[in-house]
This record gives sequence, C-alpha cells and structure tokens, in this order.
Amino acid sequence: MTVLGISCWYHDSAAAIVRDGEIVAAAQEERFTRRKHDAGFPTHAVAYCLSKAGIRAEDLDAVAFYDKPLLKFERLLETYLSYAPRGLGSFIKAMPLWLKQKLWIPDLIKRELGLEDRESPMPLIFPEHHESHAASAFFPSPFSRAAFLTTDGVGEWATTSWGTARGNALQIHGEIHFPHSLGLLYSAFTYFCGFRVNSGEYKLMGLAPYGEPRYVDIIREHLIDLREDGSFRLNMDYFTYAAGLTMTGRAMEELLGFPRRQPEAPLAQRDMDLARSIQEVTEEAVVRMAHHVHRETGETKLCLAGGVALNCVANGRLLREGPFDDIWIQPAAGDAGGALGAALMAAHHWGNEPRTAASGDGMQGSYLGPAPEEEDIKTALAGLPIETFATDAEVVARTAELLAEGQTVGWFQGRAEFGPRALGHRSILADARGREVQRKVNLQIKFRESFRPFAPSVLAERADEFFDLGGVKEEKGETPEASGDASPYMLLVGPVRDAKIEGEGLERLTSIDSAVPAVTHVDGSARVQTVTKARNGIYYDLLKAFEARTGCPVLVNTSFNVRGEPIVGSAEDAVRVFRRTHMDALVIGRHVVTKAAMPESEQDAFTPEEIAAEYGLD
Repeated sequence: MTVLGISCWYHDSAAAIVRDGEIVAAAQEERFTRRKHDAGFPTHAVAYCLSKAGIRAEDLDAVAFYDKPLLKFERLLETYLSYAPRGLGSFIKAMPLWLKQKLWIPDLIKRELGLEDRESPMPLIFPEHHESHAASAFFPSPFSRAAFLTTDGVGEWATTSWGTARGNALQIHGEIHFPHSLGLLYSAFTYFCGFRVNSGEYKLMGLAPYGEPRYVDIIREHLIDLREDGSFRLNMDYFTYAAGLTMTGRAMEELLGFPRRQPEAPLAQRDMDLARSIQEVTEEAVVRMAHHVHRETGETKLCLAGGVALNCVANGRLLREGPFDDIWIQPAAGDAGGALGAALMAAHHWGNEPRTAASGDGMQGSYLGPAPEEEDIKTALAGLPIETFATDAEVVARTAELLAEGQTVGWFQGRAEFGPRALGHRSILADARGREVQRKVNLQIKFRESFRPFAPSVLAERADEFFDLGGVKEEKGETPEASGDASPYMLLVGPVRDAKIEGEGLERLTSIDSAVPAVTHVDGSARVQTVTKARNGIYYDLLKAFEARTGCPVLVNTSFNVRGEPIVGSAEDAVRVFRRTHMDALVIGRHVVTKAAMPESEQDAFTPEEIAAEYGLD
C-alpha cells in the first residue's frame, strides 16, 4: 500500500510518501521554490516523492491531507463571531482564500495531482491536525508502545493533545483548545521581541540565555493560568491573535511597561529578560504536562511533535529530569512533518498496515529528500578550480584537513534532510575549538545576528566527554554509549562539561571558557547532534577523520544557507551561496573547491543589504 501525505496552505508545506509502512521520501516545498516557509501546494515536493517511489499519482492507493479543513473553517467562523466587530479586517483578508481555495481542498488535490479523470475515486484521508503530529511522532519512533504529547500553535481546535500509541494504533486522551495555546503564547513573545512569527521562535530561544527571568511573575500572574497538571488558560485581554493580524497590542505594552521592539532595532536587556522569562514558563508548562501524561498513561516512553517540540531546551529538561525513561522527538516536528504523519496515519489506521518499531528509528537519519545527480554537480561547478577525488575516503581526508586548518566548509552530500535542521548533508562546518568561529560564521557567512549560537555535531561514542545528555539514563547506570546517542536530530540541549561563562547580557559572548567555545552558548549549554556510522554514514567518517587529525570529535554544524533563505536544495544553490559568502571551501560529493584557488573575479560576496533585499527578514 502506497500513500502520499500532503501539508500546505498555512506554512512549511511538504509532501511525504509511505509504502507498506516504510518511509520512502519526504521533502519541503521551500527547498525547491527557494521561498522560506513556502505555504503553497507542494507541487515540486510531490513530484519528487512520486519519482523516488517510481510511480505516478494514479498508482497511489490513497492521499492523506494533514488536517480537517472544514473543522478549521468552523473554528475560524466561531472565533470571528465571538470577537466581532473586532477582527473584521482579518476576516475580510482570510475569507477569499477560504472561499476560493481552502474549502475545496479535495478538488484541488485531485486537480494538482491530475486525478480528476481517474476511473475509480482516489481515497482522500483527512486525519485531524494533532493526529498527524502524533502519528509523525510515534510511528517512526523506536518504541513499540508509548505516550505522546503534541503541542503547537493551533490545528483545527486543538493546540495540545496527549494520548497513547501501541502497534499500529494511537488514541488521543486529552486536548487543550484554541485560543489557549502554548505555541501561540511563545509566538506572541517572539512578535513582541521584534522577531517574525513562525520563524523567529528559534531566535527567541537563542536569546533567552542572555537574560534574567525578571518577567516570570508577571507572565504567571497576568497572562497564563498554569495548573499543576500542565493544563493552562491564557488571559486573552492581553493577546490580539484571535481576532486580528497581530499577536499583541497596547494592553501587553501597558502590562510590561514598554513598547514592542521593532524588527531589526538594537536588542535591549529587557528583550533578553523577556526571552528568558517566557522560555522558563514554557519549560515549566511542558514539564508539568509530561508529568501529567506519565501519571495518566503509566507509559515509560514519550514521543513528541508539534512546533513546541522544536524547543530543544525544554526537550533537554525532559530527558534529564524525567519522568519518562526515554523520549523521541520527530525531527520534522512542525507542520512539514504533518505530511509524513498524515501518510502514516492513513497507512496504519485507515489501511490497517502492521507496524514494527524500527531499531534506532524509522527516519533514516531524516535523509529523506532529493540527492543531486553527478551531472548537475559538474554543471554547477563548471569553470571553477575543482579538486576531484576517486573515493569518499579521499574527499573526507581533504575536508578534514581544511577544517583542521580553521577553514569553514560548505558540505553537500547525498539526500537532503527533511525538517528544519541540517544534519550533515546540507551543512556549513567549522572547527568547534575556534574562538572567532561563532562571530565569523554569523556575520560573514550567514549574515545573521551576532548573538545566535551554533550547534555541535559530535561522535556519539565521545559525546559524554563534552556534553551532559545522560540524564535519567546516566542516573540508572546505563553505559555512556547508550546516553551518548541521545540526540541524533539536534533536538536536545544539554550542558557543556566544564564550561565557564562570566558577565551579563551580550558581553557573555566574549567570556566563554570551554573546550569547544564555538558551540558553547552563553549559559554553558549546546544543542547537540550525536553522530553514528549507521545513521550518518560519510558525515560520521568526516568527524572521525577530523578527530584523527586534531583529537577533537566535535564540529560546528549549521544549516547551509544565508539569512532568510531556505537550506540549499541543489548543487547550483550551494555554489551560489559559496560564491556570495566568505565561506572558505565547498565540498559537493567528491569535488572540492576553495576560495584560495578561485580568482577574485569569481568571488562576489553578498552585503547584508543585498541579503535583506533578496530574502527579506527571517
């Protein structure tokens, strides 16, 4: 049985294809169209998935869409009526798209897939939004049974759901409904701090360690009623998202005593304190919900998905503090992963496909996207001074040499990652021991804010030497290797061992004392990717080669793109970013090109103004 899953028309549209319960391919539309968070129908992603499966659309057994459009429309109408006449502008803006497009999704899907004239109707399956998230969390997980917790902005009505899953079935036991949303609470503070909603939440999380939790009491007293079981209600007097086109208004400014920060304005200490405060409240809510789910279900494993599951700091607390013995997080936890969850839900629930928990997990390292053809690589590199190697081992050795010399390397190998993280196939890499690396890569290559941290990739067998990810496992006396592979998808934050940081606010950036300062954040933590040979292949080999040269098994790993741009999708994209940044070297397949070997006429680096003009604010 082959099922195509689709998510679109909100943000991060994507497609995934599942055959006999196994994931064949998954991709986000933005990687093809070069529009970040592209919300349109995932035409290119669908074409790629069908091609990878070797079939045409008419050969599919079913198509699954990641939510129920009519139920979502009901929520919109009820909300607008509840707040009328406020929200009229938002209503007028939203309705044409619903009336012309979103209410006709079955017809649109058939038309986009060319199935209008198919003799027998194609089954179209519509799981609920949080069922899709739950399915994406449990079915690829390594667990035969587990509890699940999904938390995001909003689906149809649900903003949080929890339940249990076993074999090929899952069941939702509880929900929290709109407008009470942990995801939208976090997005409201993202907006208030001057960052873009549905994009800047990462920035807010990265900003939090620079601040102090000075606003926690105000948030807890006025904005959220957080109960012992993790359930909550928001005081909607302070939020405008239910009826407007903004997240907060004058009431929030009066409560906090200062105006919303304008985008790109200088960061003030109060912005950092707000970030730290909402991060602490969010973590507390997640931890309380997890304890409630644990008590109610009696399960020992927990699966997570939904946008809030990308909050790596909260995830790290769950792993270290329990109450679950183990957790697994869907690497594409946001709406893109809904396409995969919908396909898995259709296969296992509607199609009754049996499901066996995979060893490790079923995500194949999240390397589910397209791989470049050799001809496309050669075309993209045409005219450049290329070094070409005969074997993977040789190109790995050359790349490790460049990294050990302190050079930054664009690394483009194999199938692309599915989800927001670069996991060693579409990455910019550097030596984690370099003290100037964080500043150089932020300002000269990524063209982004200087406060943002970088994540480390580390050999799983040596992860415990540098990072404390052991948590509950370590306390139970399990081997370091078992805890060392705890974070294969860069979704857990843990302490960097022996890190020392002094100072306040942004000055902390200059006083990091750590064995790997380029990946140590100002609170002494790191968002870790643990790397194994079985899951990561040639990327593991590169880390081993770097370790052999330097003794250090850790590299800086950040996504291969510039600010505001999706992660590179093609070899042509990679060459363009290499040419227009201050990156030192580019490695695509077995080909290496260095800036030192290129004539200056071939180098044309972006200015920050050109980045903003081409991609806009992220």
